[in-house]
Parts: sequence; structure tokens; C-alpha cells
Amino acid sequence: MTHNIEPLVCIAASLMEVANGRYAAHGTGQTVVRSVSRFANCEPLLLPGVKDYYDCDRLADRLDGLVLPGGRANVEPHHFSGDPFPDDEPIDPGRDDTVLLLVRNCIDKGVPIFGMCRGIQEMNVAMGGSLHYRVHLVEGKDDHRMPRNEDITIEEIFKPRHRVTLSGSLARIAGESDIRVNSLHGQGIDRLADMFAVEAVSEDGLIEGIRLKDDATFTVGVQWHAEWEPSSHTLSRRLFEAFGDAARARARER
Repeated sequence: MTHNIEPLVCIAASLMEVANGRYAAHGTGQTVVRSVSRFANCEPLLLPGVKDYYDCDRLADRLDGLVLPGGRANVEPHHFSGDPFPDDEPIDPGRDDTVLLLVRNCIDKGVPIFGMCRGIQEMNVAMGGSLHYRVHLVEGKDDHRMPRNEDITIEEIFKPRHRVTLSGSLARIAGESDIRVNSLHGQGIDRLADMFAVEAVSEDGLIEGIRLKDDATFTVGVQWHAEWEPSSHTLSRRLFEAFGDAARARARER
């Protein structure tokens, strides 16, 4: 008898404030969970970021995949020798400590990783790269942040806003070399970690997609929110599908 293998995929959760800031919770967007279950066809499990809690080496042994979605807080600069944040900058030390170590362990063990927005930044920092604190303040770079209009709809926030040029595996997966993507980030990749290759670049030269060099599985990060309506964005959908295929291969090996 043939059994369907449903890979176990951890989704990194972010620390959130609810009830007008009176209550803290760990969570992620419902679109992320739906995309992992529907398009990657994997079992999603939220992973709260808790400082100094996990044995990430042992945890990586038990995973078939790791998804790193966006989050309100940015990766703290002491992880890449950057300038200190202003006092009012949102931070998430638990997620930083959990994810940065887990990424390294997953890469060592060949666990598929798919990072989006903050996720691509975490992958880069985990492996020795650095970030721009505010991309729009860097000479020659555009403003990649989400629109600030309070009356704007969620559909307008996540709509494609600029083009990226694809190369390597991302171009092959997309079936084209030029696409439009959404853009909701303040930070961005500055110095790329040596282990990664650039596979997507925006019109202003910002790195928008990376893949592990000599990747034997699926270790990919993109700067856009691929979880937003992948049914209507060919590359985003195919990335979730390819991640799911890699997670199933990992599950069979385990």
C-alpha cells in the first residue's frame, strides 16, 4: 500500500501585540499557513521564537522544511555588526535567536528553507551577511516600504509595485526573466553572505532573491510576500510547490 507523505513544516512565528497592546501573542499571517498547506501541500506548525529555549540541532533533525515569513520587527543589528536601532524600533529577540541558529542547522542538515521578506534577511544574516537598516535612505535605492495611507485596502498594500529581474533557478521556475512583485519592507540585503547566489534583483539594484550555492534541496529566499495570492502569481505559486516537493523528499529520507 502506498501512503501519502505529508511533510512537517515549521513556520517561524513573530511576537505580536493584541488587544491594543495589552496582550502579547506569537503568530503569523493566515495567508502563510494557507499557502504552506494548500500550495506546498505540507503540514504547517507554528514555531514561537523563545530565547535560549530550543535545541536547534535536534529540532532540525525532526523537520521536513522551514518557512520564514515576514514580521513587523526587524532583525536586530548586533547580529551583523550594524549600528544600534533607535529606542522605538520594534524588535523580536526570541525570533532572532531561534531562527538565526535554526537556519544554520537546517542548512547543515539539508532541510529545505523558504524565506519571504524578513525571512530572506534572516537567512542572509544567519550565514554571515548584513542588512541596510533603511533601504530608502541608501543613495540610489527606491522606497520599498508599504504605502502609508490609512485608508488603503489590504489588496492595494499587497499589489505588485515594482519589477525584478530573475536569473538561475528562479528564472527557470518562473519560466521568464522579468516579473512584478509586491514590496513591504524597510530593511534589505546589504552584504550578501558568501554561501548564497543572487537570483533576483529589483530595478534599483536591491537583492530580491537568493539561493544557496550548489543547493541540493531547496534553500531560497525572496524579498516579496510570496504567500499573498500565489494562485494569481505564477512564480510565488511555483516556489511553494517546489518547496513542498523538497520537503516531501526530505520526509521520505527521514
